[in-house]
Amino acid sequence: MLLQEMIEEIRAYPGITRKRDISVIVKALASVQSYGKTIAGFGEDAAAIEHHGEYLLLAADGIWSGLIEANPYAAGKAAVMASVNDIYAMGGRPLAMVNVIGVPDGALCADIVRGIHKGCEKFRVPMVGGHLHPDTRHLELSVAIMGVAKRLLLSSNASPGQDILLAVDLEGRGYQCKPVLSWDTNSGKDSAQVLSRLEVLSRLAETELCSSAKDVSNGGLLGTIALFMESSGTGARIDIERIPKPDEFLMIDWLRAFLSYGFILCVDRTRTGSVMQEFSGSGITTALIGEVIPEQMIVLTYKRMSRVLFDLSREHIAGISKQMASSCHKLECLHKKD
Repeated sequence: MLLQEMIEEIRAYPGITRKRDISVIVKALASVQSYGKTIAGFGEDAAAIEHHGEYLLLAADGIWSGLIEANPYAAGKAAVMASVNDIYAMGGRPLAMVNVIGVPDGALCADIVRGIHKGCEKFRVPMVGGHLHPDTRHLELSVAIMGVAKRLLLSSNASPGQDILLAVDLEGRGYQCKPVLSWDTNSGKDSAQVLSRLEVLSRLAETELCSSAKDVSNGGLLGTIALFMESSGTGARIDIERIPKPDEFLMIDWLRAFLSYGFILCVDRTRTGSVMQEFSGSGITTALIGEVIPEQMIVLTYKRMSRVLFDLSREHIAGISKQMASSCHKLECLHKKD
C-alpha cells in the first residue's frame, strides 16, 4: 500500500474520527476539573488526584455498541482490560472497579457479566459495584476504575528530541468483531504472566526512567500517538517500517488494531536503552519507531516517502491542549517534596 493511501485510511478510521466531539465536552467542563487536588485530568489515560503524597487515579471506559452486539462476552473482558491498562499507563496499579450495564436482554447481560468476571480474574482487580439499566433501548457497557501511583506517566509530558518507543506483546492472536480488529495477548496467559508485563510500566515511573506514556486505544497506534502529541503540544515523526507487527497482519490493519498490550512511551535518548531492557526482561517487544518534534504535526515516513498524517496546528483529534491536560506546576512542586 502506498503511503498516501495509508494516510487516507487512517484519517477516515472511526476509532479516530469519533473522538473529535470530545473537544466540545472538554471545553464545557474545563473550568471545573481543577477543584480539590487534581494533578492531571483531561487528555490523560486516567485523572490523577494528590492524596497523602501519592496519587489516586480515576478512569472510565465505554465499549462500542457494535462490539457488545457482536460478542458480548468479549466486550465484558475488553471493558475490564481497557480500564486496567489505563491505570498502568499512568504508572499506577489498580484498586477496584465499578460498572454500568444497559441491556434489554437477560441472556446478553449474562454473557457480558461472564466476560467481566473473566477479566477480573485475569487481572486480579475486584469489581465492587455498578448500575444496571434493564429497560434501555441501547446497548451500553462502561467500567470505571480507581488506582494508585507513587509516580506518574503523563500524556502531556512528551518533549522535542525524545525517542518514541512502542512496547507491544507479540505473543497473541488476532480476531475481528466488527467494528473492532483486535490483537489478544491475554488469552492463554495466566494472571502472573499478564501482570508481570504490566508491572514494567509502574517500575519505569517509580525509577524515573520515563515520565511520559500512553496506552494504545481504539484509535489505533497512530491515532494514539496523535492524541499523545496533541496533549503535549508537540508533534512526532514516525517511521512505519520500524513498527513491529505479527506476520499475519497487513500493516494498515495493524495500525488500526486495538492492542490488549500496547504502550507508546516518550523517553530521553540517554535512557532509551534502559527502558527497552526493562521490557525485554518481561518478554515484551520494544522498538524505537520515531521521535518527538517541536512542530505540531504527525509526519509519517514509509518506503523513502514522507507525508503529514495530521497537522495538529490546524486540526484536532480530541481537541485537548497541554493546558487542559494537566497542571504541571502542581506536579513539579509535589515531586520536590519527596
